[in-house]
Amino acid sequence: MFRGVPIIELMILAITCLVFAYAASRFLAARPRARTVGPDTDEDIVWIFDGADLVDATTRARQAIELPDGPCLWRDLHEELSTLYPTFPKTQDIVKVSGQLVAQAPDPKNPSEIHCEWIDGITRVSMRRRREDNPQSADLFNAFADAAQELETLRFAVNSTHYPVWCVDDAGDVIWFNTAYDKLSQTVLGKPARKDSALFGPAGDIPIPTKRSRRGLTISGSGKKLWFDVSVVQCDVGTLIYAVDVNAIVDAELAQRNFVQTLAKTFAQLSIGLAIFDRNRQLVLFNPALVDLTALPADFLSGRPTIMSFFDRLRDSRMMPEPKNYNSWREQMAELVEAATDGRYQETWSLPSGSVYSVSGRQHPDGAVAFLIEDITAEITLTRRFRSDLELWQSVFDQIDDAIAVFSMTGDLVFSNTAYHELWGVDPENSFAQTSILDSSRTWQRQCMASPVWGDIRDFVTVQENRAEWWARIDRKSGEPMICSVNPIQRGATMIRFSHSMDEPRKAVQKRPELTAG
Repeated sequence: MFRGVPIIELMILAITCLVFAYAASRFLAARPRARTVGPDTDEDIVWIFDGADLVDATTRARQAIELPDGPCLWRDLHEELSTLYPTFPKTQDIVKVSGQLVAQAPDPKNPSEIHCEWIDGITRVSMRRRREDNPQSADLFNAFADAAQELETLRFAVNSTHYPVWCVDDAGDVIWFNTAYDKLSQTVLGKPARKDSALFGPAGDIPIPTKRSRRGLTISGSGKKLWFDVSVVQCDVGTLIYAVDVNAIVDAELAQRNFVQTLAKTFAQLSIGLAIFDRNRQLVLFNPALVDLTALPADFLSGRPTIMSFFDRLRDSRMMPEPKNYNSWREQMAELVEAATDGRYQETWSLPSGSVYSVSGRQHPDGAVAFLIEDITAEITLTRRFRSDLELWQSVFDQIDDAIAVFSMTGDLVFSNTAYHELWGVDPENSFAQTSILDSSRTWQRQCMASPVWGDIRDFVTVQENRAEWWARIDRKSGEPMICSVNPIQRGATMIRFSHSMDEPRKAVQKRPELTAG
C-alpha cells in the first residue's frame, strides 16, 4: 500500500506515530483515576449519600443500625451514630468543606472509627478499624454490635430511672434527655421536651461543675413549685446534668423551719433563760430572757460562743458565784457540762447582787445540751420570809405555858410548842415518821386516867361537821387535873390545848361536866 512512497516519508510517518503513542501513554498515565465510590466488598460497613439522601448501603451497614423503612436521611444516621461517635458531623456540608473527616469513639474498647469522604457530590460513610488498633482485634461488625447492645442497655437503664437526666452542649442547648426529663417537661410546661430549649434555664444558670445546686420549677397553671438537687458532670460532648427530686426534703425543711419559728416565738415569751449548745458545744439558740437575766450582749450570743466562753463571760460580769480558784472553777465547769449531758445538773446560784438563779442542764438529741436559767429571787425571798415568820411564831408559842398541838384535817400533827413536848415527853420534830392524832391520843391516854374524851377528840379532828369549840377536864395519873380545850381553826385544822389552870374557857362549851376517874 506504500508503493511509490519515498522511504524517507515512511520513516517520518513511523516516527510521528511513535511520538503520538508515547504522548498518549504519558497523558493517560498522568490523568488521575476515578475513585471508587461503592464498597470493595459486601462485608464492608458503608453508607452512600447523595446530598442528604441515603442512596445505597451494604448489608452489614443496614444490619448495624436501625434505619427507618422509608427514605433515610443524613440526620437519621447522625442520630444513630452520634451517641457512640460524638464527633460525627450533623450535616454532610461539614464533610464537603473538609473533604475527609474521621469520627472516633471515646470508648477505648471500641476498635472502630467512622470515616466520611466527599467524592464528586457523593458522601461515602464507612466504618473502619482505627489505625493504631491491633489488626488481630475483634471484627468491626461484632465490636460495633456489642457497643450498640451496650448502648441499648444503657439507654434502657437511663430511661427507666425516675430522675431527669439530660445533656447540653457548650452553647447550653439540650442535645439528649431521658424519659423522666420528658415527663417532667410535660408536667411543668404541659408539652413534650424539645432539644432546643433547656427545662432548667439557659446555660448560664448551670451550676459549677461537680457541685450541687437546688433548683425550682413552677408548674404552669397551678403555680406549685417542684424542687430538685441538680448536679453536673463534664463529658466529651458537653455537660451531663442530673436532677434528683427533693420535694419531700424541702417540705420537711419547711415544716422544721416553721416548727423552729414556732418554738422561737414560744421561747421569746418565756421568763426562763434558755441557752442551747450543739454537739460542738457552740451556742445555737437563745431567747430574750437569757439576755435579760445574764446581761450578756446580744451580739456576743449571736456570735455562737462556746460553752466555756459563755460561762467565762458570766463570771467576768459577776452573773455567777465567784470561784475561789479559777483552775478548779474550770474543772467544775467541765464537770458541769458533763453533768448536763447526763441530764442531772441542778444548782442554785446566789449572786453578789442578791439575786438567786436556778440553773439546770438538760441533754438534747444529737449531743446538744440546753441550760435553763430561772430567776427565783422572789420565791427564795418569800420562802425565807415564810420561814422567818414560822420561826417567829414558833418562838412566840414556845413562850406560852399551855401545851398546844395543831392537827391538820387529815389528822397529822403539824405544829406543837415546847410546853407540849415537856408535858407529854415527846419531840415530833426529831421523828422521821409523821405523827397522827391516833399516835398522840395513845400517848395522852397512857399518861392520864381513863376517859372517853380521847375518842371524842379523834372523831372531832377527822370529822369536818358540827365543829364547835368545846372543853373537858382530864386527870393525869399523877393526880394533876388539867383543862383540855378543842378549837377548830382554818382549813379544817384543829388546835388542842392542855392548860394547868382550872379556869373555864369563856367561849367554849363544857363537853362533859364531870369525869369519873378509872
